[in-house]
Amino acid sequence: MKIGLYFGSFNPIHIGHLVIANHLAEYSDLDQIWFVVTPHNPFKKKNSLLDNYQRLEMVYLATKDYAKLKPSDIEFNLPQPNYTVNTLAYLQDKHPDHEFALIMGEDNLKSFHKWKNYQVILENHHIYVYPRITKNIEASQFDGHEKIHAIDAPIMELSSTFIRKAIKARKNVEPMLPKNVWEYLDEMNFYR
Repeated sequence: MKIGLYFGSFNPIHIGHLVIANHLAEYSDLDQIWFVVTPHNPFKKKNSLLDNYQRLEMVYLATKDYAKLKPSDIEFNLPQPNYTVNTLAYLQDKHPDHEFALIMGEDNLKSFHKWKNYQVILENHHIYVYPRITKNIEASQFDGHEKIHAIDAPIMELSSTFIRKAIKARKNVEPMLPKNVWEYLDEMNFYR
């Protein structure tokens, strides 16, 4: 089975995440998409994150009705800060019958050469890149690489940061979130 790993803080997960993941599940050779909830990204401040299990619960609520989309807490028990190369090695060891690929936005590909052991990742895994609206798009050093696949997915310029700020400002963000995620956020009074 070929699994696409969609890493993120999902703070919160929103319809943009689901549209991209579903597109990859339906229009690529990936059999399933696992939403890997990251406990802490070494490049982000930790203080704005909801608890790991609250974010995992939102991912579970958002994906439970879609057979090809799965939540994953695989990084919760790995040493922190964790790096993608370590997670991939752990998953490959735990699931030797699966093939794992990375899913990332075009903007992340531009800094991929700064990732820990990025060459090891490229040697062993395919990368599926979804488009972003970016100004001054310059060619990436990875253009044309045989293991990097540009996906013609819908461009989703919706961010969790925007949603958190909008909730704090008492704006209606309900259409931007899966219904059961919105209900959970509202009930728990998150981001207010």
